[in-house]
Amino acid sequence: MPDTFGPYSAGLARLVVLVSGSGTNLQALLDACEDPGYGAQVVGVGADRHDTGGVARAEAAAVATFTCRVGDHPDRAAWDLALTAHVAAYEPDLVVSAGFLKLVGPAFLARFGGVYVNTHNALLPSFPGVQGPRDALAYGVKVTGATLFVVDDGVDTGAIVAQVAVPVLDDDDESRLTERVKIAERRQLVDTVGRMVREGWTINDRKVSIP
Repeated sequence: MPDTFGPYSAGLARLVVLVSGSGTNLQALLDACEDPGYGAQVVGVGADRHDTGGVARAEAAAVATFTCRVGDHPDRAAWDLALTAHVAAYEPDLVVSAGFLKLVGPAFLARFGGVYVNTHNALLPSFPGVQGPRDALAYGVKVTGATLFVVDDGVDTGAIVAQVAVPVLDDDDESRLTERVKIAERRQLVDTVGRMVREGWTINDRKVSIP
């Protein structure tokens, strides 16, 4: 049977955003949430390290934050349980990985399966991992892009929610291509998360549909 989530028409959907770096994707979501018609509010931001730009952006927007570092726990399983508890405390409707550079574990997926999405800077299943634009350039593809997907227990293997194409130009280097992908990625993230919370979504095997 398909799994169906949302929509959250009774009020604003609650978003928790996970970050590891500067937080530009988070900022795009924060800006979008300023419009009540967007349908969501960021209620919490979590990081896997101290002093991230993402946490600073959240604090500037008066959004609650937390930090959950792997090194502060006896093992990865304990970290996964702690991260799950931190996020669950905000009672989110949707959890967004926006540049979060840690793979969550079984406890997190058991709690947030189907409502945890991640954005990736390539057209999956091509070029998984952290170097999407570099790998696309090295392979010589003519088109790359960005993917929003539902996280599962693999590395960038979850069911795809949305994709956007970005052409690879003859004079591209990694920096130029990365920046163009980031622009398309942010736009897709904001547009798709908004549609998900306003309209709901269904996961049927590997197919994700938004009405």
